Amino acid sequence: MKKIGFIGAGNMARAIIEGLIHAELYKPEEILVYNHRYQPTLEKLATELKITPVKEREELVQQVEIVLLAVKPHLISEQLSAIKTQLTDDHIIVSIASGVTIEQMEKVVGSQKKIIRVMPNTPVLVGAGMSSVSVNQQVTKEDAEEIMTIFSSFGRAELIAESLIPAVVGVSGSSPAYTYMFIEALADGAVSEGLPRSVAYEMAAQAVFGAAKMLLDTRKHPGELKDMVTSPGGTTIAAVKELEDRQLRSAVINAVKTAAEKDRQMK
Repeated sequence: MKKIGFIGAGNMARAIIEGLIHAELYKPEEILVYNHRYQPTLEKLATELKITPVKEREELVQQVEIVLLAVKPHLISEQLSAIKTQLTDDHIIVSIASGVTIEQMEKVVGSQKKIIRVMPNTPVLVGAGMSSVSVNQQVTKEDAEEIMTIFSSFGRAELIAESLIPAVVGVSGSSPAYTYMFIEALADGAVSEGLPRSVAYEMAAQAVFGAAKMLLDTRKHPGELKDMVTSPGGTTIAAVKELEDRQLRSAVINAVKTAAEKDRQMK
């Protein structure tokens, strides 16, 4: 693996670093981290994960081949400007900042630089993330595969054209929120039938987790898996009819499209 350095030491950076260490892609001390503002955060990360803290951005860039920007979107331009003169055409710049396009980054460092835009979702924090990976024309197939390996170490990753990121936001980036709402509603229904709240949440969450894992593991069509549960004249088909009558599918489709459109408007 190419040498990697992080600019930013927040929750997402920590989750990625933990994934890399757990997957044994890197030894802790091989991972360099610079934090641009709050040093106690970096010191805590270094103490707990045994990574190598770096005091200067320029020092980090000179020692690594992959520069991973894990800062807030409004800080991306500032951070790129600060390291611009240290970047070579061999460096791979990876940004996980929402809403910052490859073109915007190219305007700061130049279109000849290798730039990769990654959109991870929050389950990255528990090693079950879904990340989209979009690249500019300078990125080679081998470069892209290496970044895919990194982001697959704490979940799954898909190579996606940048133009499709609004769809990614709707179906992956924002969807944990929809799923939490669904789990909460499932639990509320069970509580209304007398189940204790804590048990209801556990059962609802495990059912959603298990159903998702079954889909990913079997690769069967969701409709086929649904049919396996819905016995003729049974309880499940009665519940499915209720959801269809109340237009669950339409509501979810519209939610995804609304999130995608909002993402386009925010550019």
